[in-house]
Amino acid sequence: MFGIVRPCSHRLGEGLKTQWMAHLCGLCLALRGDHGQFARVVTNYDGLLISVLTEAQAERSTGWRRTAGPCPLRGMRTASVAQGEGARLAAAVSLVLASAKVRDHVADKDGLLARRPVALAARRVAASWGRAGARTGSDVGFDTAVLVDAVDRQVGIEALAGPGTPLLTVTEPTETATAAAFAHTAVLAGRPGNAEPLAEAGRLFGRLAHLLDAVEDRETDAASGAWNPLTATGTPLVEARRLADDALHGIRLALREVEFTDGKLAHLLLAHELGRSVDRAFGTSGCGHQDHADGGRGAFGPPQHGGPYNPQSLQSPYDGQNPYAGGGNPFGGAPSFPPPGPGRRGFWAGCAAAIGVCCTCKVCCADEFEGPWSRKKREGCLGNCDCDCSCCEACEICECCECCSCCDCGL
Repeated sequence: MFGIVRPCSHRLGEGLKTQWMAHLCGLCLALRGDHGQFARVVTNYDGLLISVLTEAQAERSTGWRRTAGPCPLRGMRTASVAQGEGARLAAAVSLVLASAKVRDHVADKDGLLARRPVALAARRVAASWGRAGARTGSDVGFDTAVLVDAVDRQVGIEALAGPGTPLLTVTEPTETATAAAFAHTAVLAGRPGNAEPLAEAGRLFGRLAHLLDAVEDRETDAASGAWNPLTATGTPLVEARRLADDALHGIRLALREVEFTDGKLAHLLLAHELGRSVDRAFGTSGCGHQDHADGGRGAFGPPQHGGPYNPQSLQSPYDGQNPYAGGGNPFGGAPSFPPPGPGRRGFWAGCAAAIGVCCTCKVCCADEFEGPWSRKKREGCLGNCDCDCSCCEACEICECCECCSCCDCGL
């Protein structure tokens, strides 16, 4: 799973969580149905927005849902999942963009892809995904050539970019690709009048996705020597945050022009959760238009040294002395220590545990689960709660963005 829109289950509520999972499973099953089991690995959170937007605009009918059979990733439970052209368009876009991502990693010789046999296999997979996405796109009337062209232009633009190059020049191909995909949801839903505002929302979403990816990877790219748009163009974080805030505001304004049949989920994901993604990437919380003088260190500033939770301020009750040393073991012999807590699993034991975690749906649905190898507590995909779960939080967000008065979303 990857993507920038990762909603918290507490904010979604039971009804919207069910809808969100229906689109996520629908995308996964559309990939499997048209392209085989392996294609399911490109399932991503942002791709399902295409399915969400299509259904949100369409007139209600009985053809948008079906009951899927038991799945290991759902704990062998059945579920109502999204189907139809929206899910297939989402699958086509996900395949083409995943194909481009693999080719990009191969070109950069990232990790194992620096090895020629692995790179050759990855290229074949990428080419297969590209052809498969083109076929499915054609079936739903979407020409994926615009996506392929955007990817090809991206390579050339990055090669020419340097200090002083406008950052929006680098994000333009991504903007063009997502604008086309968002606009086509209006065609599939039979609402051609929505194509223009959705194209604008898609263009700004593509900009935001590119920016947030660059911000999150900045330190990693610097350590590995990989190309990063912020570093290459010399763009400071403050300017990147300003562009992200402007894009977010533009998406909210564009959504006001879209005519939805039921836009609750689409509105929450694109008007509210997207703002949280911006805060998460820049290490801040609250409204995105706050002062950035902290240099991106977060709303609460740098960690404070000292205090009751600073490890350096904690003292051992034994003042560094081993209580078992010098004959402290009542049974004699070597010093005895309390048994250690659960440690890391070995490679094969971790693999077995990972299969168990996936087959019991804990990764997706559990609030907390044990890491297969580290045995540390992890949060599930829908249990990643960064909110106080108060009933007034959504209302406060609505006042900040002034976009909820345009619809009957109830947020």
